[in-house]
Amino acid sequence: MKRNMAADTTDSDARGASGGRAWTGDVVIVGGGTAGAFAGATAAGEGLDVVLVERKSEEEAGHIACGDAIKGKSTFPDVIDLDYLKEESFTNRNIRRAVFENPRDDETIDIPFDEAGAVIDRKRYGEVILEETERTGVDIHYDTVVQDVIQEDGRVRGVRAKRNGRVREYRAEMTVDAAGALSILQDKADFSSATFDTNVSYQQFCSAYREIVEIDEEPDWSDAIVFKPTEELGYLWYFPRTGTEINAGLGFQMNKEPMQLVEVLKEDLRTRAEFAGATVKDKLGAALPTRRPYDSAVAPGFVAIGDAAGHVNPTTGGGIPGAAKSAHWAAKIAVDAIADGDVSEANLWEYNRQVMTDFGKRFAAVDLYNIWGSAHDVDELVDIVTAVPGQQLVDAVSKGSSEMGLGLKLKTLIKTFGHWDALYEMYKVNKRATTLKDHYDRYPTDPGSFDAWRDARDDIMDEVYAISGADPKY
Repeated sequence: MKRNMAADTTDSDARGASGGRAWTGDVVIVGGGTAGAFAGATAAGEGLDVVLVERKSEEEAGHIACGDAIKGKSTFPDVIDLDYLKEESFTNRNIRRAVFENPRDDETIDIPFDEAGAVIDRKRYGEVILEETERTGVDIHYDTVVQDVIQEDGRVRGVRAKRNGRVREYRAEMTVDAAGALSILQDKADFSSATFDTNVSYQQFCSAYREIVEIDEEPDWSDAIVFKPTEELGYLWYFPRTGTEINAGLGFQMNKEPMQLVEVLKEDLRTRAEFAGATVKDKLGAALPTRRPYDSAVAPGFVAIGDAAGHVNPTTGGGIPGAAKSAHWAAKIAVDAIADGDVSEANLWEYNRQVMTDFGKRFAAVDLYNIWGSAHDVDELVDIVTAVPGQQLVDAVSKGSSEMGLGLKLKTLIKTFGHWDALYEMYKVNKRATTLKDHYDRYPTDPGSFDAWRDARDDIMDEVYAISGADPKY
């Protein structure tokens, strides 16, 4: 199917319910972040007629609050010019380690990476992926604010938005929700007869703030991403975009007492000699999911991707690779569904299974540590984290489970004297994390088996709540 530019250039357009011009095509995507861009590029590359609506102006699009760090083994779908993307926006490709700082003393944990990671210029990254998306044939409408979801006969048919002062409809065979955390589309749509996950609340998200800071001299950690725990189960981060340009930020979970993010960051910056006389170049805040992926992210004519479907590591907030992958998979499934003339939940279901058996199972397992941590104070968590060997710590927060030999276990026991009850809890949570990952590998192949799968998963979650004493998160 070839793009039809007439929808925006003639006076003979179909009229929306409110009198504005209507766009009609194959796919409407809401949101121009990583997920929206990769979904658009994938669908347009398959010949579909695609529009992407973005609430920001063309000048501001891509300007998103983000930690900017990408792990070395992360891969992106090959639907845009990835070499161009890296050349333009991967400003530091020499991230060789992570540094965990103990906030109570000068002790640090230095964790080497198997493969170098990168820190990006998120604004330039956002500009490039939108530029590349448009090059594939996607029609991008900036300054377009979605106000409602169009549903007819139990199926999502598009969205209603305001653009250039006028309300207009965007009607499509498939609507893709890439609108980010706490998406308005999910507030407006009625999913009562669908499997789509509506067990979502603000308490499953975190509030984050970051500044881009220019310093005078390159720090000795220019090859590292630096983390430091804060109150309210959050952390400060220092990610070097270049030798002298640092992404400095922090976040806290919304199920905890509010934190004065700007003041906490400023206070920590004042304690660091390398930031003396530094210049703040940019400031931005955001909300991020710190929850497991949605149990189901599909409904008739509708699919959610990236942050809008909880595709973010619940402990680190990292979500760029997951957003790109989920967008690509969702778009491929949508292409086939449109070709079949069947955009039912059942015909979109394979997207759910792909997510859950890939990064979804890891993120769901990692979420168990987030839940366990919520039942303990920060000082105790710091004592335990600083005692756990670095690789085991990395495995727990990235893969969802870890193993260690007898010698490491004994050393950890010695270093965590006084916290053995909590350490034993963590050990049991680790076992449940492995069980949970195995259960996600058995994610059903069709909606008919979904309720039974979810009930069995919830039984595992009940065990975790009982072990940790944490309040139920879902």
